[in-house]
Amino acid sequence: MMNSKMRSLLEIHLAVFLFGLSGLFGKLILLPAMLIVLGRVVFASAFLLLTLRYLKINIRLHHSRHYIAMAAMGIVLAVHWCAFYLSIQMSTVAIGLLTFATFPAFVTFLEPVVFQEKIRLADVATAMAAFAGILLVIPRFAIGDHITQGVLWGLLSGFTYAILSVLNRKYVKPYSGLTVAFYEQLSAAIVLLAFFFWQPVEIQMRDILLLCLLGVVFTGVSHALFINSLKHLKVQMAGIISCLEPVYGIIFAALLLDEMPTWREGLGGVIVLSAVFYSMVTLEQGVTTLPPGKSEITNGGK
Repeated sequence: MMNSKMRSLLEIHLAVFLFGLSGLFGKLILLPAMLIVLGRVVFASAFLLLTLRYLKINIRLHHSRHYIAMAAMGIVLAVHWCAFYLSIQMSTVAIGLLTFATFPAFVTFLEPVVFQEKIRLADVATAMAAFAGILLVIPRFAIGDHITQGVLWGLLSGFTYAILSVLNRKYVKPYSGLTVAFYEQLSAAIVLLAFFFWQPVEIQMRDILLLCLLGVVFTGVSHALFINSLKHLKVQMAGIISCLEPVYGIIFAALLLDEMPTWREGLGGVIVLSAVFYSMVTLEQGVTTLPPGKSEITNGGK
């Protein structure tokens, strides 16, 4: 019979695998990035609400100001995912995933400001290494170049996710990860609904089915698996395993979309992921920068 730790390891590997493949939907769904994110958060928040009801978890928040904080984080989440899918649509899945993976570098500079902590020289060096890896990915820096645009959107995705991670650490510790994920994605859905009415787009049944798959399986189920796995795993271990997320995405983009990474993307990716892995290994106890809501309060994300 499988023990609890082994089951948790399988759960987190499956969750990270699903997170990694979620980027492919930016190419598979032929809709604007905002509509992809809208569909994702609508189906995901509905699934999470049903899960919370099934588990009999109280979704009421302790203070009215917490609803405001959750709404703000939902807006940041919406910007993060829109930037992520824009990055993939403008360039490749590999670039979208690798540029997003720089978020721990942004956290390095944000956390000392928010929590009045000392910044470590080793963290700065790691952040600079990650950005150097991204520079390798860009064949030539020109705003009109679609690869450059993809990198810039991807960096915005990483930056906004870093903000979300810091806000999670600061404001939502009293709540379960599923509760936080539900409110963030519900808030994102409400905000993005305005775009749907502002710019109507004809949606095919194929797109609806893919959005349902993205929202339920690659967001809701993966969040639940990730959060459940932390019952028997250290958060630091979860962070290290999460470094596989871009690897899974890049491999399957090559297999399913015929997006073969260039040697520059490969080398830049190795540098970025090495820097991210190092930052995860050297995290101080009690502080984490896990990847779409994977924070120390265990809400899931990408």
